[in-house]
Amino acid sequence: MADFLLVHGAWHGAWCWRHVTEGLIRAGHRAHAVTLTGVGERAHLMSANITLETHIADVVHALEAEELQDVVLAVHSYAGMLGTAVADRMPQRLKHLVYVDAVVPKVGESWSSTHARATREARLAAAQQDAHYSFPAPDPAVFGLDAERHAWVKRRQTPHPGHTYEAPLQFDPQRVASVPRTFIDCTQPPLATIDVIRTRVRDARFWDGAWLPGARCVDLATGHDPMVSAPEALIELLLGCADGAR
Repeated sequence: MADFLLVHGAWHGAWCWRHVTEGLIRAGHRAHAVTLTGVGERAHLMSANITLETHIADVVHALEAEELQDVVLAVHSYAGMLGTAVADRMPQRLKHLVYVDAVVPKVGESWSSTHARATREARLAAAQQDAHYSFPAPDPAVFGLDAERHAWVKRRQTPHPGHTYEAPLQFDPQRVASVPRTFIDCTQPPLATIDVIRTRVRDARFWDGAWLPGARCVDLATGHDPMVSAPEALIELLLGCADGAR
């Protein structure tokens, strides 16, 4: 039996992992999905006081409250920032870190660092107009979902706390590299804001070579929300990580 902790990306909540969580439990494992402060069913807690550290604490406290050990930590999209922080601060608790079409930052980068200028400016402008300094979700059409899944996601998306967007993350890349890592590249269609990352993790010079030892990249022929559009395929990959796939 393996322990899985699943962390959603921006605008989502634990709801997006529903089919993955159910599948992992049916396979005999423990699976817990986190909802970050201010989004999903915790949208009533939205506040201008929410920071990147708030969301890191959400993940750390979930690990501790559920008493998870040798964890397969799967982080989606924006939550790559959080997974990297946890791998830096608690590497002994992780068996495998899975970046699901997620941000893989360099030291001192923020979630926004690899985004186009127009994207950054639009999101920051929207946050500045909001009383809670948050910015709205995009149309989930960009995730390559069919009509039924598109409607399901659109009904559930919530604005995302803006102060998480430009906050830099400091960490020890060698400590993060001590954790086996997999990057799942969702290729059909690829999300534009992940383009820099998908190139980065295939480059031997990334982190001065610290990414590639103990790490791998795998393609998944679906869009940016594979937990919604291809849950069975994602479950298979996660189970492989639990089994020690490299």
